[in-house]
Amino acid sequence: MWGNIAIAFILAFVVTFVTTPYTMKIANKVGAIDIPKDERRAHKKTIPKFGGPAVILGFLVATIYLLIVMNMENSINLFGVQEYWKKLLGFLIGIIIISTFCIADDIKTIRPITKLIGQVLGAICITAAGIRIEGITLPFLNFPEINQITSIVLTIGWVIVVTNAINLIDGLDGLSSGISIISAISLLVIFVLNGSSLISIVLITALAGALVGFLPFNFTPAKTFIGDTGSNFLGYSLAVISILGAAKTYTAAVIVLPLIVLGLPIFDTIWAIIRRLIKGKSIKAVFKADKGHLHHKLVAKGFSQKQAVLVLYGISAIFGMFAVILCDSGIWKALSFLLIVIVAIAVGYKNFFVEKTGNEQYECTQCKYIYNPKFGNEKSGIDKGTRFEDLPKDWVCPVCGEGKDMFQIHM
Repeated sequence: MWGNIAIAFILAFVVTFVTTPYTMKIANKVGAIDIPKDERRAHKKTIPKFGGPAVILGFLVATIYLLIVMNMENSINLFGVQEYWKKLLGFLIGIIIISTFCIADDIKTIRPITKLIGQVLGAICITAAGIRIEGITLPFLNFPEINQITSIVLTIGWVIVVTNAINLIDGLDGLSSGISIISAISLLVIFVLNGSSLISIVLITALAGALVGFLPFNFTPAKTFIGDTGSNFLGYSLAVISILGAAKTYTAAVIVLPLIVLGLPIFDTIWAIIRRLIKGKSIKAVFKADKGHLHHKLVAKGFSQKQAVLVLYGISAIFGMFAVILCDSGIWKALSFLLIVIVAIAVGYKNFFVEKTGNEQYECTQCKYIYNPKFGNEKSGIDKGTRFEDLPKDWVCPVCGEGKDMFQIHM
């Protein structure tokens, strides 16, 4: 098993890492570029947003190669009782459908409702192929078997929620890809502990490998974005693979563990829906973008892009570790772990902000210019003693012209 895990990860990593620069060139030719035309954009210059196809290619090459090899050596049976060939075909068709809709969105921009139609069609493909939530088992919620209609509705709802959760959290350099890596690794550990099918283990490993191959191009300052094609693929894949990994394992928390692992983006999405409904007072308002997401709040508090991303990475890792401990050691150890983390954060939170509000120096991530509040910048009309937080919103680096969002605390 571990050899297959290593092959899936490395092959997906290499293919994605090698092909990402080509997708950047293609993006410029077909017009799949992100232009910072509103305040929601954290970047200030045009950036390609076509990294998704590279991630998809790395994932598919690794999984298809391994599935063929493992089937030939009889370590898996694609045509057995479980009919994995059928499920994987439905998964592949769903990927093609969602990618088609999202490629069109990355190039020309389509309406949110049109993308939703693509997500629904992708979800229908996997339910028709037999990938479904078949039960939910918890000490306080025991439904080991549910009827077919409920199963289909739950599965479609799960796929749509997770797909949009990853898509909506894709607001800062490296955020959605990094959180997806953490989620994929957490699910991999859970699948191994659960004794899940080798196919689900290979799929989640290949997804993690492809993302690690893409992240060097996407982490701040980003050279390329994953785009709607990539973020929708990530959400769709995490949703589908989590069902495959949880099916037939009969653990204490079927499908609930993936829900915990993906807790951060799911919470952010649910809160976004509630917030937009209250503010807009209509269903249409749900589809209108805003600056109320968690990453926007952190940046508004004075965090740099990198700091905000790392904070959210940490929160996502806590969710993932909680799910792993819950799976391996039970609810009480998981809760005690969470309590210790909360206490540690509560103690460190105050100290962090005391240090943060001092007289730090700020470094431009593009040209390495350092802004020192002690000296200000007289050439730019900034007086001595002006804190970085008090600089005008339209202030830019006097060397390279980048905006405030491209600065981080100089260590």
